[in-house]
Amino acid sequence: MAGRWRSGGWRALLCLPLVGAFSLSGCGPAPAPDDPEGRDGRAVQRMLDQRAVAVRERDTDAFLATVDRGATRYLAEQRRVFRQMAAVPLRSWSYRLVRTGGFRTAPVGGRSLAAQVELRYRLRGYDTAPVVSAQYLTLARRDGRWYVASDDGVVNGKRGMEQLWDQGTVDVVRGAHSLVLGVGQDRRVLRALAGIADRAVPVLGQVWPHEWAGRVVVEVPASLGRMAALLGATADGYRGIAAVTTGEVGGAGDEAPADRVIVNPEAYQVLGDFGRRVVITHETAHVATRTATSASTPLWLSEGFADWVGYRTPGRTPRHIAPELTDTVAAGRLPAALPRDDDFRFGSDPDRLSRAYEQGWLACRLIADRWGERKLVDFYRAVGRAPERSGAVESALRKVLGVSLAEFTALWRKYVAAELA
Repeated sequence: MAGRWRSGGWRALLCLPLVGAFSLSGCGPAPAPDDPEGRDGRAVQRMLDQRAVAVRERDTDAFLATVDRGATRYLAEQRRVFRQMAAVPLRSWSYRLVRTGGFRTAPVGGRSLAAQVELRYRLRGYDTAPVVSAQYLTLARRDGRWYVASDDGVVNGKRGMEQLWDQGTVDVVRGAHSLVLGVGQDRRVLRALAGIADRAVPVLGQVWPHEWAGRVVVEVPASLGRMAALLGATADGYRGIAAVTTGEVGGAGDEAPADRVIVNPEAYQVLGDFGRRVVITHETAHVATRTATSASTPLWLSEGFADWVGYRTPGRTPRHIAPELTDTVAAGRLPAALPRDDDFRFGSDPDRLSRAYEQGWLACRLIADRWGERKLVDFYRAVGRAPERSGAVESALRKVLGVSLAEFTALWRKYVAAELA
């Protein structure tokens, strides 16, 4: 999700890398390793294992011993990156050779090898599952051994996922229920953000009675451009977006990679206290509900539910929270149907995007008001359990709320008109 500031008030807008900004799936299914049990494959994996041990043990010399000495610029960069992640509380760190080949290697001289590698790591005390990140490495063979010479490989137009410590020295603030990692930020900003996240987690405990980690990890890069780099995207799509939650929908335990809330400091800093609380609470809702969210869950429901949680704090009227939709209703244009996923597309008409979020929020608010908060949660979970998108909402409406989609839509339209009159 995300947040942006407009003249009529603050809007919470989501981002949808809820489908794996940190996973190999973004590049399509990886082919089987080329000769993974062959001599080169075993030698590369041994080198990667040594590299992982060096990271876990914070052994700079051992880590740099896996880097090609002939790649002087990359060697200096790796020394810097290793130093920049010194404060990050790692619980685990490992590499797996996925395959060799598949992209053009960097010029290193001598024998080289393209290696697609999966990095998996957890943060101590916060991650119940690992972050999974793709890396595309050029390996150089020197004196019978393999070394890493570059990580600039490109597969299907995508580079390996950048991590926060690639961007600068990471500052760490630990909260009661949160861990905030920042680069280029005043520590007071990070402490304040941890305080907001610490208040958001208990809110989810009140409305989401199902198991989740009960903790949130927030990353604050130095700029919008740096935020986009962490997401493997361009900055234009996230301009005005205050925060994004990453992680794969569905799954459980070790099968579901860890979530990260990534803040855009340029948009977040212009928000007031209320807007910041809503943004972080909205994002925390995505973290809590992620395993109950699937490809069957429409965006109006996932975003509407997160907004509903974020706006549960009293003090704002529906007209204030939904200014774009209020203007549309006042002009006599009552929405005919619940918003489609396409209406939530970033980079499109910002007013259309705002209306989509406002419509989803009011749909979830209607369910909570008419049937109760527990029924809203039950409905959310029922939709997510559906085997496919088609018919998922209709089936859950009938089973959980006892109404058809047509009946619900009619009730929702009347509710929108009444609440925004």
